[in-house]
Amino acid sequence: MPTIKQKITPCLWFDTQAEDAAKFYTSVFKNSRIKQISHYGEAGHEVHGKKAGTVMVAEFELEGQTFIALNGGPQFKFDEAVSFQVFCDTQEEIDYFWDKLCEGGKEGPCGWLKDKYGLSWQVVPSMLPQMMMDAGRAGSDRVMKAVLQMKKFDLAALQQAYAG
Repeated sequence: MPTIKQKITPCLWFDTQAEDAAKFYTSVFKNSRIKQISHYGEAGHEVHGKKAGTVMVAEFELEGQTFIALNGGPQFKFDEAVSFQVFCDTQEEIDYFWDKLCEGGKEGPCGWLKDKYGLSWQVVPSMLPQMMMDAGRAGSDRVMKAVLQMKKFDLAALQQAYAG
């Protein structure tokens, strides 16, 4: 029986789409895999209401990070209070992750998007945190102004704003 070795593992609550979501996320990230799928049995049916044999949990890995996708029912929905950041070194990477994760979802401000399952992501240039922490503040202020005007990040425009 495999065990999860990472100390903290995000558990994503779905109604019935856990396996589909795991397949989608592992198709987006190149260094990924589905680790295992478990199914509901007869036990606990009176509590969870799920049919025996349906997917209960999909355990998957993205870029070395393990995630659990749980088919727990319709009681809970994702919201913007929690999101996952994807740091990108190039505009091509930003475009790739933005396009893939936003497919069937919805664009948001400042690099945020919601995927087709309602999970929030932020596709971020890797250098953005450094730009935002400029000791001189002038560059950071220009970058912040540029960020607030964008949906998908434009790396060249952010670099130009930082440079002045």
